[in-house]
Amino acid sequence: MTTSGPEQSDDTPGELIDAKLASLGDWRGETLGRMRKLIREADPEVIEQVKWRKPSNPSGVPVWEHGGILCTGEVYKGYVKLTFAKGAGVDDPTGLFNASLEGNTRRAIDIREGEEVDAEAFKALVREAVMLNGQKKPKGA
Repeated sequence: MTTSGPEQSDDTPGELIDAKLASLGDWRGETLGRMRKLIREADPEVIEQVKWRKPSNPSGVPVWEHGGILCTGEVYKGYVKLTFAKGAGVDDPTGLFNASLEGNTRRAIDIREGEEVDAEAFKALVREAVMLNGQKKPKGA
């Protein structure tokens, strides 16, 4: 499979994400790997993609989709960010969303070193995001 962007590759998106996690070699790779596993447990039909590959970020951004983007996984120096594309419409009874709270569409979870995210609550967010993506508005509505 070929990916878009300046760095063409025949690796699958899953292989590209594996390589990104391995290249980090620290808590951030472990954290993103753990969250990836939870996403896949919550939605076995999820599709992994790698998007927005560019010279400043040749490994791109891992993206999980099912009927549209569910969430992205970005890695920064001090935290791992999981951004839910339609997070504002996702019920979050346990308060996992702790970033990008001011917007009308997205919501994010920033995870810092040593922090643990409640696995069941996170999987519930993923399942709700899948359900939300399945509720397409009719044209003209």
